[in-house]
Amino acid sequence: MTRTIIVTEAAAPAVGPYAQATRVGDLVFASGQLPIDPATGAFPEGIEAQTRRSLANLAAVLEAGGASLASVAKTTVFLKDRNDFAAMNAVYAEHFSEAAPARSTVEVARLPRDALVEVEAIALATGPAR
Repeated sequence: MTRTIIVTEAAAPAVGPYAQATRVGDLVFASGQLPIDPATGAFPEGIEAQTRRSLANLAAVLEAGGASLASVAKTTVFLKDRNDFAAMNAVYAEHFSEAAPARSTVEVARLPRDALVEVEAIALATGPAR
């Protein structure tokens, strides 16, 4: 089985020694996507805006790997504060309304660069990696 490292400028770059995603066969394993605006390197303010940005980064990485949000099988959402769950969940539902994937959501002590949210995913590739 072939392993391909996925890199795209349409999403925030990795902030450490890891790939934005890795494609193995027809599966795309997207690393946790922080809410970094790829154009400015900054975070938007608030949990809703950070969730939207994390999901936009995730969508871009998946697309580069030949997948999409529609082909996601599993996500993991990392929250700095579990009290932000309802607000995060409302934004998440905008992106995964029909046939939502399996999901785990966990509260963590701290995220890189003090982000409020980070989202990772496993998706089925439906096209070639770019």
